[in-house]
Amino acid sequence: MDVNKLRQVRRDKLAELQAMGKDPFQITKFDQTHHSADVKDLYYAHEAQILAGRTTPSVEGMDEAQARQVLNDDYNERRAIMDAQPIHVSIAGRMMFKRVMGKASFCNIQDLKGNIQVYVSRDAIGEESYAEFKKSDIGDIYGVKGYAFRTKTGEISVHATEMILMAKSLQILPEKFHGLTNTDMRYRQRYVDLIMSPESKEVFLKRSQIIKEIRKFLDGRNFIEVETPTLVSNAGGAAARPFETHYNALNEDVKLRISLELYLKRLIVGGMERVFEIGRVYRNEGVDTRHNPEFTLMELYQAYTDYEGMMELTESMFRYLAETVLGSSKFTYNGIEIDFGKPFERLTMNDAIKKYAGVDFDKIKTDEEAKALAKDRGIEFEERHTKGDIINLFFEEFCEENLIQPTFIMDHPLAISPLTKKKPNDPEKVERFELFINTWEMCNAYSELNDPIDQRERFAQQDKNAEAGDEEAQHTDEDFLNALEIGMPPTGGIGYGIDRLVMLLTDSQAIRDVLLFPTMKSQGAAKNEANNAAQETKPVEKIDFSKVKVEPLFEEMVDFDTFSKSDFRAVKVKACEAVKKSKKLLQFTLDDGTGIDRTILSGIHSFYEPEELVGKTLIAITNLPPRAMMGIDSCGMLLSAIHEEEGEEKLHLLMVDDHIPAGAKLY
Repeated sequence: MDVNKLRQVRRDKLAELQAMGKDPFQITKFDQTHHSADVKDLYYAHEAQILAGRTTPSVEGMDEAQARQVLNDDYNERRAIMDAQPIHVSIAGRMMFKRVMGKASFCNIQDLKGNIQVYVSRDAIGEESYAEFKKSDIGDIYGVKGYAFRTKTGEISVHATEMILMAKSLQILPEKFHGLTNTDMRYRQRYVDLIMSPESKEVFLKRSQIIKEIRKFLDGRNFIEVETPTLVSNAGGAAARPFETHYNALNEDVKLRISLELYLKRLIVGGMERVFEIGRVYRNEGVDTRHNPEFTLMELYQAYTDYEGMMELTESMFRYLAETVLGSSKFTYNGIEIDFGKPFERLTMNDAIKKYAGVDFDKIKTDEEAKALAKDRGIEFEERHTKGDIINLFFEEFCEENLIQPTFIMDHPLAISPLTKKKPNDPEKVERFELFINTWEMCNAYSELNDPIDQRERFAQQDKNAEAGDEEAQHTDEDFLNALEIGMPPTGGIGYGIDRLVMLLTDSQAIRDVLLFPTMKSQGAAKNEANNAAQETKPVEKIDFSKVKVEPLFEEMVDFDTFSKSDFRAVKVKACEAVKKSKKLLQFTLDDGTGIDRTILSGIHSFYEPEELVGKTLIAITNLPPRAMMGIDSCGMLLSAIHEEEGEEKLHLLMVDDHIPAGAKLY
């Protein structure tokens, strides 16, 4: 029977119930007093109290039949004692398993905290209810009343005395053994992912706990949580392109905020000395394994401190979160141990470049010298860039990949820090730090600029940058300048990307794994409808090749020995992201079976978005010499098939069955 017929069968069952006046969708309330985990904990505690001191009889020296009889008698006696003082429970959840055995059956009910077995007998719930239960389907939502007991195999279960169908599932859940295997579907239908994957649900429960503990930590330091506008006339506080919209009531164009900074600083001016906000911000940028256009940001500002105070707060909070949420200051991410227990390393940006690139920018005096050095090292830059911009490009190119353990990178160039206080002993640098962990920037912090005259000059430079084509430049904010002229005390401020922090603490490989509803490219009504059948066996697609033109076969012969030296391997895509400043290149991080990540760049961005490819199994040539592309070594080549169709080039990566392991050799 195909899936559509199964769906119709379920609808017929619902219609039959409704005809009997038993519409499950009309049930609006059920007294759910317990979750599955609570039932088990209650039973264990009750059993320990009632059967204190009782031990299992010894069967040593008995034959198998005698031993079985002794243990069976002991179970029946224990069961009689416990049933005489039963724990009555009321649970509700989704039925994920059912086994009907004549007059008695078993099912499995899943709720927020796990799942529990339910024993359903005709004698206990009545003949009519049992007949209805036998017609139930996997995915139906039930309320169950009964009492807890332990089966002969030791499993804590609920002996049902009442079964109430509360919602009928008309769709078909994915097959339990394989779960929801389609990665794209996991993100588009997160509700199905949460039902089928306990691991996925655990990530989001942990995310909630992380945010809760951040609030608890800051409350302990007397911070006040506030809310600031999402729609703004001037999107400032960060270097990013905003989303733009129109406010009909005021007939004004407005932007979605890219940061929380400028409004929170206004509150510091107003005397709210310690403030923070956890909220969504929106940046009109690309989508990859670490970026989503809308994400959760936490920013805080504290009067009468500086970036040194922010470093202490950050280190203390990260250590607190690891110990509270994970139970230890040490944890692993992608197989690498991260240690929050040790003091975090501190390096200036120039010292980091000196350490990892062998270049001392303290000795470079002019923009021209910096640009000449960038050309010599193969770093691309724009004509408008200054020495400060070049320093940042060097840091991104040579340093970030080495920063695995927690490291504060301090004292950034003035040119890339328009809202930050200058260092008193070096006006080309500012009192700023970024925390890097696992090569990622985890937060950004300043000694906040509170000089309104200096701030106006820096805004003016940002305006010039915007005129020169910098789409991420900030613009002069007159109201913010007015606030600074009222007077802002010395202040330390910091911003944390909550999503990336959750990725780190849950060992999640992509930002979409920690966003309940990540941004996805619209599929249109037809494809969205098709999502409901994503786990079904699809009919063979009829393809019209009449308009296809392929390249003529290569006519020169290659000897077998030469060809056989090419090493074709199956590779798994662990991560994929667009290469900065390139419209064509995608950077793949691949599992090739060796245990060491392989990087391959491919100019296929016009055919694929990065998120489409994560988790796929591809074919690559792995023994080609490294080839530098945009300053990145590409170690191999992914195989694609190309053809021409009505004058347009089409490309398809060779994707194979996911059952093929990484590293499998092609012959």
